[in-house]
Amino acid sequence: MRKSLCRKGRYRPFPARLHVSFRTGASVQSASPEACEREGSAFFKNKSMKVLVATEKPFAPVAVKGIKDILDPVGYEMALLEKYTEKAQLLEAVADVDALIIRSDKIDGEVMDAAPNLKIIVRAGAGYDNVDLTAATARHIVVMNTPGQNANAVAELVIGLLIYACRNKFNGTSGTELMGKKLGLLAFGAVAQNLARIAHGMGMDISSYSPLNRPQKIIDAGFHVHESLHDLFAFNNIVSLHLPSTPETRRSIGYDLISVMRKDAILVNSARQDVIDEEGLLKAMTERPDLRYVTDLKLADHDRAVELLGDRYIFTPKKMGAQTKEANINAGLAAAQQIVDFIEDGVKKFQVNK
Repeated sequence: MRKSLCRKGRYRPFPARLHVSFRTGASVQSASPEACEREGSAFFKNKSMKVLVATEKPFAPVAVKGIKDILDPVGYEMALLEKYTEKAQLLEAVADVDALIIRSDKIDGEVMDAAPNLKIIVRAGAGYDNVDLTAATARHIVVMNTPGQNANAVAELVIGLLIYACRNKFNGTSGTELMGKKLGLLAFGAVAQNLARIAHGMGMDISSYSPLNRPQKIIDAGFHVHESLHDLFAFNNIVSLHLPSTPETRRSIGYDLISVMRKDAILVNSARQDVIDEEGLLKAMTERPDLRYVTDLKLADHDRAVELLGDRYIFTPKKMGAQTKEANINAGLAAAQQIVDFIEDGVKKFQVNK
C-alpha cells in the first residue's frame, strides 16, 4: 500500500519542479506534482473530516444551517465556536479540526500550531489580512477567501454613507446630490464593480485606476481609465478605496494624494483601515477644511480625528460592510463549499497563499 506523504493528515503541496518518490514494494515510482495533488485528495477522502466554524461575530442561524447542509452529505462533522471572548477558547476548539471557517477572527501561527490536523482555512469574506499567510504557508495550510460574496452589501453601504454625507448627516440643512458627480474607484474588484453598477444607475460619472492591471475590465464596463493615482484623486468629486491590505498598499493613501483632491471632495474607505496614512490624512484635511472622510473603518487615532475634523469625519460605529443577512449567508455557504471542493477534489481556485 502506498504510504501517504501527508504528515498528521495535512496535505503538503510540492514545488513545481520537485519530483517525489513513493515506495511501492521493492520498486520506486516517480510521481509528478499533479500526482501528489491526487495523493493528498485521496488521503483526505479516507478520513472523517471535522470543520470548525469559529466566529466572534456569528453567522446568522440560517447561514449556520446552510453550512451544515453542505457538510452533512459528504460526512463532515461541523463544530461551532461562537461569540468567544478569549483566544484560549479558540486554541482549545481547533485541537482536532481539519478545516476552519472564520470571519474577521485572527488566525496566527499559535492557532495553527494548536491545530495539528488543520489543512485549510477559509475566510468568509474578501479580506484576509486577519490570517497570517506566511505562517500558514510554512505549515502547508491552504488559506482561501470568498471573493464577491459580500460585494453588493459593501457597495450599498458606500452609497448609503455617501448620501448621508452629502445630505449633511440629515441635519436639516441643504445638501448636494450624487447624480452628475464624478466617482473615482481605486481598484476594480468585485466591490468596486458593484458600486460602479449602482452609481452609474444613479447618474454618476464613473472612472477608475487599478494598480492590479485590470484596465481592460474597466474599459469593457464602459468607464474611463486613469493613468495614475494622482489623476484619479485630482479628477473626481468622490474617490472610493477598494484596495487589499498588502505591504505595498499599507499607508499608501496620504497627504500627497489627498491634498490634490477637488474642492469639496469626499474620500471613502470601505476597504482596509491600514491603507490610510493617518498623519497625512489629518494634515491634508486640516489644511483643506472643504474635504470630508467617510469610512466603514474608524481610524486608529479615532478620538483625535473626531477632535480635529468634527462632522467632516463620518464613520460607522463598527465595521458594517458585510453586515447584511444576504452577505452573511452567501459568504458562509461559499466557505463550506470551497472546503468540500478542496478536500474532495483538490480545488484551490481561491487560494490566497502560495
